Amino acid sequence: MTEIIIGIISGIVSGTGMGGGTILIFLLSFLMGIEQHVAQATNLIFFIPTAIVAIIVNFKNKNIDIQLAIIISIFGILGAIIGANISIRIDVGILKKCFGIFLAIIAINEIYSIFKLYTKQYKNNKKIDNK
Repeated sequence: MTEIIIGIISGIVSGTGMGGGTILIFLLSFLMGIEQHVAQATNLIFFIPTAIVAIIVNFKNKNIDIQLAIIISIFGILGAIIGANISIRIDVGILKKCFGIFLAIIAINEIYSIFKLYTKQYKNNKKIDNK
């Protein structure tokens, strides 16, 4: 049952384009106690069907810049080869720390984005009130 809930949550987040794999890796390692290497490799398999579905939906809605996607995909493949080779050579403890730092950077960026949006809205509301 835990696997089903994890799959649904990760699929929803993945379908929105926010990185369901990040959630999946966290849930697999934290809730299920799966080793980091296995959780990350499982994420790669999870990514294929969820990405295909998201691509189909976004392609139908004309949300994809094909030229940009091709360029990013080519270099993403090269990066994936490099990253996979680095990952299998790194100790699991270091890999967990790197993943934790990655999550912290994402969280800080999101908090900063929300703060920027809030201050922008506050300034706009203040301008409206002054008129």
